[in-house]
Amino acid sequence: MAKLGFVGLGVMGGRITKRLLDAGHEVTGTNRTRSKAEWLVDAGLEWADTPREVAERSDVVFSMVTDTAAQRAITGGPDGILAGLGPGKVYADMSSISPAASRELAAQVEALGARMLDVPVSGSVTTLEAGRLSVMVGGDEETFRRVEPILRDVGATVTRVGGNGQALTMKIASNLSLAVQMLAFSEGVLLAEKSGVPREVAVDVLLKSVIASPMLAYRGPFVLEQPDEAWFDVNMMQKDMLLALESGRQLNVPMPTTATANEMLTAARGMGFEKEDFAVLFRVLARMSGIGD
Repeated sequence: MAKLGFVGLGVMGGRITKRLLDAGHEVTGTNRTRSKAEWLVDAGLEWADTPREVAERSDVVFSMVTDTAAQRAITGGPDGILAGLGPGKVYADMSSISPAASRELAAQVEALGARMLDVPVSGSVTTLEAGRLSVMVGGDEETFRRVEPILRDVGATVTRVGGNGQALTMKIASNLSLAVQMLAFSEGVLLAEKSGVPREVAVDVLLKSVIASPMLAYRGPFVLEQPDEAWFDVNMMQKDMLLALESGRQLNVPMPTTATANEMLTAARGMGFEKEDFAVLFRVLARMSGIGD
């Protein structure tokens, strides 16, 4: 087993780390707030005080943080991941960030004699815990083959989609559909409800119809009851939508449904829902429809 590291032990990062520990890997990790990672220390995680220390003690170091700014914060400076990398090491970033920023970082990693992969994932807490997470990989073939067995301990589907940054583009292409689907589903539920169909019945019927998707299967019920902890909050979802719109402008791909869903996420933030799971789009539309959410 390779010595692994993990920086960013939040909702998803922490659970991915737990899967790696359960698979028998030795994992060293750190998080901005240690108290949120104590459950992993109890499960066998070796704590490090800085990202640099994680990288120094690992053959392959993973990270998962919220955005490009957070990723730069954990990689740069005297205590950052870059300072702990060297020849033969691999840095696998699982954050959803700008593909261009990821490619720039990959060049810095390569200059140190190490290699970098962008390794975003598709799925939720439930798909991760069920072992059905989908993992996308961007980077050179040789490095991918070296890390692939480790990634298969994280998710059942592991696909190299191309060079550095291309897995992130694929992740953005996937994530834009999440908000678009949630918004369309909410419209259907509310249309049925305002015509007199009970909300619970409308949700049940739609989730048993041809429009059902894996994402709607686990998020559709959120229109009836929001989760205690946001799996993917409005701010994080809008970050990915803005990355999608930016890529669309650069590549001349019209994105009308993405743009509409993005505006509804802005409305959600205006209503104070920025820390709620993005399924709160239903509540936004319900209020706009004149009925209780």
